[in-house]
Amino acid sequence: MLEQSYTYLFINAASLAIPLAFSFERRIQFFGQWKFWSLSIIIPGAFFIAWDVIFTNWGIWGFNSSYITGVYLLDLPIEEWLFFFCIPYACLFTYTALNHLFLKEINRRVTALITFSLAGILLLVLCFNIDKAYTFTTFSLLLLALLVHYWWIPGSYLGKFYIVYAFILIPFFIVNGVLTGSFIEGEVVWYNNQENLGLRIFTIPVEDTFYGMLLILMNVTIFESLKKRSAG
Repeated sequence: MLEQSYTYLFINAASLAIPLAFSFERRIQFFGQWKFWSLSIIIPGAFFIAWDVIFTNWGIWGFNSSYITGVYLLDLPIEEWLFFFCIPYACLFTYTALNHLFLKEINRRVTALITFSLAGILLLVLCFNIDKAYTFTTFSLLLLALLVHYWWIPGSYLGKFYIVYAFILIPFFIVNGVLTGSFIEGEVVWYNNQENLGLRIFTIPVEDTFYGMLLILMNVTIFESLKKRSAG
């Protein structure tokens, strides 16, 4: 069906629609910060696209041709490229809006508790799953990112990031749910369960939750860094 082939494209558009519509709201003026958010999307996007190309070629995940338009670039559907713009844009907008409206930094001790609890879980899981490419790569990179942020990157946004990401998990489960087979007959993105834990949240591999955290943390880090540098 012609309509079915636009499924992934529609998911991207739907994810972007509301954040883009409110990006011009006068109190937030997120779109006007394009010098910050554009680089914050492009730089991590280049890294994740390279990762995506490698894992797709290795058969760790792939795409159902029934739900994509068939336009490819570097062995990835064009919809997958758009994913790394639409989702980070929506998440950076959410981060900015929540910060502007009411969000305050949480206590550093609470931030430390969350960080080291996550780090402990990630380290424990990856030590017992070295042979699973998706699990090991995602958990290793996120563990490194969290520890680097806590100890070496100045700024007080890590605690706020945790709050925002918890909020983002609501639309995350909807979007990723559809991509992995919830609410539709098949799945847009399939996974080789030999390369992950085989644990699902509904239809979503549990690794996706940490993969998403790593992506958005990189977006936020660059965004905050650029704004700080601009402010002098």
